[in-house]
Amino acid sequence: MFNLTLLTHTLRLQPHLLTLPLNEAVKGELEGLFLDKVIANVGLCISVYDIKSIKNGFIFPNEGAPTYTVEFRLIIFRPFIGEIISAKLIDSTADGLRLSLGFFDDIYIPELLMPEPSVAEPSEAKNQVLWKWTFNDESYYIDGVDEIRFRVQNVKFPEIPKEQNDMKPFAPMEIIGSLVSDGGLGPVSWWV
Repeated sequence: MFNLTLLTHTLRLQPHLLTLPLNEAVKGELEGLFLDKVIANVGLCISVYDIKSIKNGFIFPNEGAPTYTVEFRLIIFRPFIGEIISAKLIDSTADGLRLSLGFFDDIYIPELLMPEPSVAEPSEAKNQVLWKWTFNDESYYIDGVDEIRFRVQNVKFPEIPKEQNDMKPFAPMEIIGSLVSDGGLGPVSWWV
């Protein structure tokens, strides 16, 4: 789920930061650039782990700030395919479920990856549905009370759209999950 990624970046350090120790100033600038941002085909940056090297420190003509080449490692969130994760329900529609880990909210369980046979039933909440799975003539509901265990099917990094859709904000990273299994996936209370 979390891994270390080595990156190299050319960083221009503002003059007011030169009073700080170089490592501290560079780390602060890297955190401002990368924290809580998705790097395409890498994942969501959680933290700057360490700085391996800071090289050069050139001041280009007509600039009053040095530019460094920094090699550093980031803690990245990107689950692997097949990993089992527990998350909370934040939205339930006829198309499927949307889940959250607290720090990442773009986890989707599409209708095709719900346990069979599952049915979306209307709920009292506006634009919400309750998903019901029937097994051995008993009905099990996904109502958002419990954490939901799912298996990661895919991690997508969609291209930035040319036009924004008002219905769904752009997500630079999406996790597609599945509740199809021989057991153990779905709300935790199903398996107690």
